[in-house]
Amino acid sequence: MADDVSPSPGTPAPAARWVESSALTRYRLAPNPGPMSLDGTNSYVVSAPGSESVVVVDPGPLDGTHLDELAAAGRVELIVLTHHHPDHTEAAEEFHRRTGAPVRARDASLCIGAPALDDGERLDAAGVRIEVLATPGHTADSICLHLPDDGVHGSVLTGDTILGRGTTVIVFPDGRLGDYLASLARLEALGPATVLPAHGPVLPDVSEIARAYLAHREERLGQIRSALAQLGQDAPIAAVTDAVYSEVDPSVRPAAENSVAAQLDYLRGWA
Repeated sequence: MADDVSPSPGTPAPAARWVESSALTRYRLAPNPGPMSLDGTNSYVVSAPGSESVVVVDPGPLDGTHLDELAAAGRVELIVLTHHHPDHTEAAEEFHRRTGAPVRARDASLCIGAPALDDGERLDAAGVRIEVLATPGHTADSICLHLPDDGVHGSVLTGDTILGRGTTVIVFPDGRLGDYLASLARLEALGPATVLPAHGPVLPDVSEIARAYLAHREERLGQIRSALAQLGQDAPIAAVTDAVYSEVDPSVRPAAENSVAAQLDYLRGWA
């Protein structure tokens, strides 16, 4: 998803899917690689050492083996969804049926047996303190989960707000660039917390990554401004996409146009 679209197709998931990602987390890579999901979706298990219960974040696609492995990680106390996209949520209802655990998300329509999550809410589950951060931008309902006690600097499960490789797509009009820039600034303020993304590898410093994302967005906005100066301020999305994403692979052309739409929305102040 570098350059707001996808740099290359996802690669097949490796045979060993479990990754120890931090002191309080590990994830299992779901078998759903693709152009927009990179290697696949990272489904996280959160728990304190010695805890018999776990929190599962983003159970992912409806794959029986994947869900069996997640369920075997411990007594599932809570299921949390970082946003509504199917590669994160498709299995939520079935996983709730299997485990009995409530499902919570920012979007109330995704919740099962529990209320929607509030910004700033503290969850104490599986022996871990989890702080909910509303981080709209990729989607309107995107959240991150801050684990302040996870290692020396803490960690943050970023969903698709920050990826382990490349940059994320603003899914306009549900996602908005102005919201996304504010969310990145909020993550930057967390300091050197470990980044636990829903796609790609773990990264060491959320503040550094957030600054790089902000710089990338400003660079892209500069390219859009230059294109508008040449094409006219009312240039259509397709023409601006041709100018800014001239070498994009046809398979991700719709994502490129969506990214341009989000940037034009931000620059033009559309309603």
